[in-house]
Amino acid sequence: MLNREKDVDLARRAKVIEWLKTEVVDHVAHLLKGIWEGSHVRIVDGLASLISSGYILGRRLGISYRDLDEAIVEKMKKHRQEGHQLEDWYGDISSLEEHLRKR
Repeated sequence: MLNREKDVDLARRAKVIEWLKTEVVDHVAHLLKGIWEGSHVRIVDGLASLISSGYILGRRLGISYRDLDEAIVEKMKKHRQEGHQLEDWYGDISSLEEHLRKR
């Protein structure tokens, strides 16, 4: 009976991951519609939904929130060091890196 429960749990975990993947796509569509409409509320909601779904999908895939945060900080550090255009033009990369480091 234990094997059956393990199989059911594995199937459930796979189904949740597939569902989360569709949620990410749905949130991207929601965000793009908000941008198209120029709706600040829909843009913020779409971004918040997309980011939170990304974190939860990562967790379901075995990546801790802390590890994901650290990976983002490292990515921003690399972009900054390589002279990313968004850093050169607006300082966005270092701004995000600083925000994440302060958390």
